[in-house]
Amino acid sequence: MKANETKVEEFLSQNKTRFVIPVYQRNYDWTKYQCKKLLDDILDVGSSNEMNAHFIGSIVYIHDDIYTSSRIKELTIIDGQQRLTTLTLLYIALYKFAQDINDEELENEIHETYLINKYAPDNEKLKLKPTENNNEVLRYLLRNEGKEEYNDYSKLIENYSYIKERITKENINVILLGISKLMFVEISLDRNKDNPQRIFESLNSTGLELSQADLIRNYILMGLKHDKQQRIYRNYWLIIEKLAKDEYKNVSKVSDFIRDYLTLKNFKIPNKRKVYEEFQKKYPTGTINELESILEELKSLAKHYNKLVNPKNEKDKTIRRELEYINRLEINVTYPFLMKVYDDFYNEIITKDQFIDMLNFVQAYTFRRFIVGLPTNALNKIFMLLYDKIDENNYTDSLKKWLLERKGSQRFPRDKEVIDSLRLKDVYNIKSKNRIYLLERLENYDNKEFVKVLGNDDITIEHIFPQNPNPKWKIELGNEEFNSIKENYLHTIANLTLSGNNGKLGNKTFQQKRDLPKYGYKDSRLWLNKFLSEIDNWNQDKINERFVLLTDRFLKIWSFPNIEIKESDVYSETNIFEAEEPKHKKLEYIIFFDNKLPIKQVSKLYREVIIQLFDLQPELFFTTDIGESISLKKASFKHLLRQPMQITENYYVESNMDSVTKFNKIKKLLSTFELEDELIIKYAD
Repeated sequence: MKANETKVEEFLSQNKTRFVIPVYQRNYDWTKYQCKKLLDDILDVGSSNEMNAHFIGSIVYIHDDIYTSSRIKELTIIDGQQRLTTLTLLYIALYKFAQDINDEELENEIHETYLINKYAPDNEKLKLKPTENNNEVLRYLLRNEGKEEYNDYSKLIENYSYIKERITKENINVILLGISKLMFVEISLDRNKDNPQRIFESLNSTGLELSQADLIRNYILMGLKHDKQQRIYRNYWLIIEKLAKDEYKNVSKVSDFIRDYLTLKNFKIPNKRKVYEEFQKKYPTGTINELESILEELKSLAKHYNKLVNPKNEKDKTIRRELEYINRLEINVTYPFLMKVYDDFYNEIITKDQFIDMLNFVQAYTFRRFIVGLPTNALNKIFMLLYDKIDENNYTDSLKKWLLERKGSQRFPRDKEVIDSLRLKDVYNIKSKNRIYLLERLENYDNKEFVKVLGNDDITIEHIFPQNPNPKWKIELGNEEFNSIKENYLHTIANLTLSGNNGKLGNKTFQQKRDLPKYGYKDSRLWLNKFLSEIDNWNQDKINERFVLLTDRFLKIWSFPNIEIKESDVYSETNIFEAEEPKHKKLEYIIFFDNKLPIKQVSKLYREVIIQLFDLQPELFFTTDIGESISLKKASFKHLLRQPMQITENYYVESNMDSVTKFNKIKKLLSTFELEDELIIKYAD
């Protein structure tokens, strides 16, 4: 590796040289903000008599990577492409400005010194060789004389337009002088002696804001020869990038997609900032055949991931609607599981009906849990493991059975629990997407004519008993019932409906709402208003009657699987937070971090949990109050403990306490570490 201070002009004016942006580099993504800062710096240094130089960072390249047949030297840029591309845009803008003011000498100097290799073949003339799309844009900017329009959006064109607007007759000489003072650190790498990937990682760790997907792309492609780079990029990575994208928001989801893929492979969810690190561990550099095998699977799953993120791309109408529902619920944690189930459907391992059944099953499980108020973090582990529980001979039922056997915070809520929770649940003030999802599905169950609610400005959610009721409501109901409905049922599902005429119904009495010509419940075609059209008043009895109708429909839509399971199987293993007190009980075994351990005594359980957690993250024992809670002492102070218990070579904790106290301390430890779902116990019979 060689490093030198180099003037920008000297670097860019090298003869018979091209600066190649390899396919594994991220796209050019500087905005007007970065361009403004660079131009401001150039103008400042150009107008200063005191500043003779201004550093703009570093350019890192592999100097021995490839040479073309025409003997044009190509330098592969692995850091600095954003600055290099923007400087090229600046030179194009100066070149065009020189044309506009008929300064032929300046025009030729810029064009033949900084923009092209004059005697190279046409396809190699440009000194900067960016990625394919950007290469097309640069050629357009050089040849365009204001007569040709570029139809697609390009950051290069946006930034070029901004830069050109900043150049005037008054400041052009200042800009040229400023550029002549620009310097950077030129770092030249030898592929046979240096490790470009490691150097790139080091540069990234010092502040280069690359995504996890950028790092993975570089890791995959940087070590390959040019021809293999191009082939792997075009045949795999480019396709993955196009598929793993939120097309509505125009946002890349490659990092998220690979995170989900690794979750599926490792049965462990990587930290968002460590996806690249986990990918490296899982797939160390191997042969080109091994690489293609991995990328082939990624490309295959990316096709399904694309439809999970963009349901509109699914051609089948029925499947598309279920994907839209899942998308609305924002249960992205299900994607590792659903990608594989989608793949099984695609490969005809399961039928369309089975696939739709799985999509409905996922909704039933997650939405029932939402209604009951179970923690969402428990879903991470469930969907991380779920696909691995498939019995190929009994595909859907094996999954359902396994999930029905979960306990505690991972449980599939039974009908009674759902009904009890839904009765008084405020469903009006939940997230708008969830509220509309609930009402739209209730309305459309078994309906031949689908009623769209999301994005339909003609349909709004209405309170039957209004939020600000007309005084006549109190007269008709009496104070006690009026206050009871207002306090207990106002925002519940039984008091909500859909209406295309909310503004007209407003705070009117129930009879007025029911009978209003054209707009009342009697004239509504919505199922949610059918019961309302047939009754004479609205009180607690009617609210309860309607609640029964709605919950009956709810339990059909988000149905509990009709699978026989033994109650003993369901309640034999229990999350410690759901378990009965251990007083007068013995353990049969525990499951901690998915490892089954034959621990019989609570005292041994207590020690095992502390040892594993201390090994996992010892600093938490000192930065929180858990060290004090368990009386953590260094070996030299163990005499202060009544019954010291060794957990490491240097540390002891107090063990003189009953089983109930130990259980409570274990729960505190797990909560502090946010590992509430990791400890399952089985009491001995």
